[in-house]
Amino acid sequence: MDVSADRTPFKRHSSLSTLVAHFFGILAVVLMLIWLLHYREGIEYGSDNPLKILNVHPFLMYCGFLFLVGQAMMTYKTAYASHQVQKMVHGGLHLIGLVLGIVGISAAFRFHDKLNLKDMVSLHSWIGLTTFILLGLQWLLGAFTFLAPQSSSGTRARMMPWHVLGGRALFYMGIVAALTGLMQRATMLGQSTNAESRLINFTGLAILLFGVSVDFSVALGRYG
Repeated sequence: MDVSADRTPFKRHSSLSTLVAHFFGILAVVLMLIWLLHYREGIEYGSDNPLKILNVHPFLMYCGFLFLVGQAMMTYKTAYASHQVQKMVHGGLHLIGLVLGIVGISAAFRFHDKLNLKDMVSLHSWIGLTTFILLGLQWLLGAFTFLAPQSSSGTRARMMPWHVLGGRALFYMGIVAALTGLMQRATMLGQSTNAESRLINFTGLAILLFGVSVDFSVALGRYG
């Protein structure tokens, strides 16, 4: 039996899932930019306007952090490159996403400071910060396990299933954090226009479908 032939459908479906993920991921970026720039006064970390500072948070936490984490996950199994290059790109995209995520989280705290609001009181903030910290720890553990030359092949083989499962679980937690964040922001806005409400809803749907497509791509890619 030709094993490679049996795996061809999985590889094809993984590639299709990757294309779908890119579509919904980029769509969510575009919709979020339209929302923040057209309806919410723009994005500026150093602004005196607290709302512009707050807008940095959803922009960087999705467009900078979650989007790049999804790209990193897909790159490891779907990019047409050597295994070593795949690992470096996978780790590099994660690192860039984490750095941008730090800026995004600091923007939320800066907004709270401007308005004398309490930090870490919402379910969104609990899920979001927990997910971010765990992803950071997973990146450090992955770097020492899979990139360090002194790590043995046996250790890598034992850690790989946990690394993959943990990454997928944390990615879904990131999707949940993004969706609860949009819900929280929509509640804060109160009497927003119908057009803006629909735009927020479509942005959330695009983020959700991006997450599902990324997971399909990763799962099918392991059999390709």
